[in-house]
Amino acid sequence: MGRVKVMTESDEAINERENSEAKGQGMRTEETSDERPVEKDIPLEKMTKSQLRGEVARLQATADANYDRYLRAEADLENAKKRFAREKTDLTKFANESIIKGLIPALDNLEKAIAHAGESSSLETLIEGVELTLKGFKDALAREGLVEVNAVGEPFDPNFHEAAREQESDAVAPGTVIEEYQKGYVLNDRLVRPAMVVVSRGAS
Repeated sequence: MGRVKVMTESDEAINERENSEAKGQGMRTEETSDERPVEKDIPLEKMTKSQLRGEVARLQATADANYDRYLRAEADLENAKKRFAREKTDLTKFANESIIKGLIPALDNLEKAIAHAGESSSLETLIEGVELTLKGFKDALAREGLVEVNAVGEPFDPNFHEAAREQESDAVAPGTVIEEYQKGYVLNDRLVRPAMVVVSRGAS
């Protein structure tokens, strides 16, 4: 039998091949190193073209995201403005809704009083119906914060009273309201109409 000749590499050839592979790996590592994220502290003038392209892409993505958020915020603000304008319009249109609802029963009573007056000749029935209607109006307005100004028997107060005239009187002290021509009203602590009154003065 013939012997098989085994070819072996010399130590020098093996070292040369390993060095060549190492250099190739180093080159591949250097070539692919630009694919890693760019460090923020690297100056632009020291970046490679690949790193610059990556930085530009990153900045463009950030700008696109910020612009998208801006558009969304602008749209939300515009929708909020439209909603507030609509709510303001509705509030203006229906601001008196609660008081109107409170006055409807008084309106019903007034209509009933007129209807009963036509059916009956009794004055008492008509007066009773009108009194019920007046009470309904007063109750509805009171629920909204309307209060009558105290006048007769009170000292004259220019903040709540308006003097129509003065009249001599020995029954009360000068400057006292002795008669009321027209009622005054306060709405939630704000004067909406002063009471028109007659004020006493000392006898001459």
